[in-house]
Amino acid sequence: MAETAAKAQNVKAKGPKTKTEKAKTAGAGTEAAEIDFAANPDNYVNRELSWLEFNYRVLSEARDKAIPLFERLKFLSITASNLDEFYMVRVASLKDMVHAKYTKPDIAGLTPQEQLDRISEKTHQLVETQYSTYNRSLVPALRQNGLRIIMEHEELTQEEAAYIDAYFQKNVYPVLTPMAFDSSRPFPLIRNKTLNIAALLKKKNEKEEELEFAMVQVPSVIPRIVELPRETGEDGTEQRVVILLEEIIERNMPSLFLNYDIIASHPFRIMRNADLTIDEEEAVDLLEEIQKQLKKRQWGEAIRLEIESNVDKRLLKILKKELSINSQDIFSINGPLDLTFLMKMYGLDGFEYFKAAKYTPQPVPALMNEDDIFTNIRKGDILLHHPYQSFDPVVNFVRSAARDKDVLAIKQTLYRVSGNSPIIAALAEAADNGKQVSVLVELKARFDEENNINWAKMLEKAGCHVIYGLVGLKTHSKITLVVRMEEDGIRRYVHLGTGNYNDSTAKLYTDCGILTCDPQIGEDATAVFNMLSGYSEPLAWNKLSVAPLWLRHRFLRMIRRERDHAREGRPGHIMAKMNSLCDKEIITALYEASCAGVKIELVVRGICCLKAGVPGLSENIAVRSIVGNFLEHSRIFYFLNDNSPEVYMGSADWMPRNLDRRVEIMFPVEDEKLKEQVIHILEVELEDNVKAHMLQPDGTYEKEDKRGKVLVNSQEQFCREAMDLAKEHRRTDDPSVTRIFKPIESSN
Repeated sequence: MAETAAKAQNVKAKGPKTKTEKAKTAGAGTEAAEIDFAANPDNYVNRELSWLEFNYRVLSEARDKAIPLFERLKFLSITASNLDEFYMVRVASLKDMVHAKYTKPDIAGLTPQEQLDRISEKTHQLVETQYSTYNRSLVPALRQNGLRIIMEHEELTQEEAAYIDAYFQKNVYPVLTPMAFDSSRPFPLIRNKTLNIAALLKKKNEKEEELEFAMVQVPSVIPRIVELPRETGEDGTEQRVVILLEEIIERNMPSLFLNYDIIASHPFRIMRNADLTIDEEEAVDLLEEIQKQLKKRQWGEAIRLEIESNVDKRLLKILKKELSINSQDIFSINGPLDLTFLMKMYGLDGFEYFKAAKYTPQPVPALMNEDDIFTNIRKGDILLHHPYQSFDPVVNFVRSAARDKDVLAIKQTLYRVSGNSPIIAALAEAADNGKQVSVLVELKARFDEENNINWAKMLEKAGCHVIYGLVGLKTHSKITLVVRMEEDGIRRYVHLGTGNYNDSTAKLYTDCGILTCDPQIGEDATAVFNMLSGYSEPLAWNKLSVAPLWLRHRFLRMIRRERDHAREGRPGHIMAKMNSLCDKEIITALYEASCAGVKIELVVRGICCLKAGVPGLSENIAVRSIVGNFLEHSRIFYFLNDNSPEVYMGSADWMPRNLDRRVEIMFPVEDEKLKEQVIHILEVELEDNVKAHMLQPDGTYEKEDKRGKVLVNSQEQFCREAMDLAKEHRRTDDPSVTRIFKPIESSN
């Protein structure tokens, strides 16, 4: 398996060349015309600009006054967090290309430098809109509803100032470390994403105005939101008051520099290049190499500077020079830096009225009985739809396998897991119970590397066989295999999913999964793990499609099959849901299918490099993005197949990285009842006219016109359906049954 990445590239190279491939389209009574879609960059949208459009859609939720006030805070926080990661990874990557003098244009015809220029312009507009939303809409609304945010420390009343100063002396001052910069002391090392306060100082009683630079880091170990004693408003109602930690420190800067006058002080924050560069072929120990690279992440190239809009120009000049940062990467901020603090604000108690009602994931009807989970799976495949249905069956599947005396082995891939993962605990318990436990822990899962390293070491100590990913590839597939000895011999039970084995995000991300003991899928699952742990690469698969060697061409065959059916006068229809769509070969195939008359309906949450509704190109393609309380994450694919529908789910988006540089799995949904349920998921999302944004031919997104229409909020509908299903099952089932599944005792 060590050479799989290279083989994948070879396979792709031998396949159809998109640039020379011709699409034949014919209208009634006209000659067939040949169109080379791939040759024209105007047919595609730049990936990074499309991502920024997505963040604008998230921002639109923060600006929507129909949404509960504190939910709007949450969405604004998410836009800030999204933008941080975008700069640390995507913008950083483009800057690396520019430094390397790489000038090849992307699929939309833009060079790396041209992309950076457009990103800068678009991002400055985005940040301006973020702070306009915060200052003009959210802060006044919060004050009207009982929460006053002190924007600047100069606003403090005499009583508030006394409280703040006492708080500083007791809780903050002992933690701070002021740092100076002069001929004997180098410019301080400023860590990635830390909030700092820079100052210009002048020695007291000095006639010459010789200014010195100093700074202090705002400590992350102290809560950034500090609540003051409550006050009573003019109308007699009680109002809560908060101030940010940096305002408290800035007010008390003179106590940090006793022999100096503070000429100017301003909070600032930098983003650094956090895209790890790892030569896996040369790394003797991948785990050790990643640990080394993680330390470098804090000190990568500065690629973005945020600073108060009224900053002293002399101070800004020093920062710009010492950080070697371009003017287009400097953001003047009219408000508090790093709006991710709003997620903490969202967590303040006492404001539940201004938040969306919490939803409790419902039990899965097929498991609401006294039988153990293996008995239930033997009755038939079980569909899971998170977070509308509970993630507990997945945890119980692994936990039951760990404790069942008849289970011989458990094999699992882990990409991202929670901080206190019950899955990890169950795997460790299984090893302790003498099971053969093999776990592939993907160490290269971005921003989860350190967490995964810790879990990998813990699992090894527990006696599990741990694989540290594969050279040149990320293992992004979500699969668990349980091998069990039963009366009629060995039986394999498999869980396949579209999302991570993370019980925390399973409450927030929409994902689908399936539990099955289908013998052919079991054989394929065994082949997957043999491929991951050794050098065995199957010549063929029974039912699974696996990247990077097989999945791309499977997708292309199914898209082109719909195209060919349409050309022959038969109906063609594709429905697909994913996170991102930016693969040029897939997009070109979709354009061909559209021109042949195939109806194509796509739900793409984030990046979409395809243009929809363009005459002569994509008039039969509609794309919508749903942004709601849950993050849309599932990948589902439907192909009409000449009225013999095929339905698939999987871990891969239609992106080059998923199809060519990752281990991904797509699996079929074959049970007719389950197939209907999955098609229903797609159809409801395609009817959403509350949270859906429609992609326009010019690449922008607009909300659907709801006038005269029945409102459909797909996420709310799935919540109601899950509750109704569970309620109906409880009513018709034995009233004495109170357990979701029969627990299996430990085999110890």
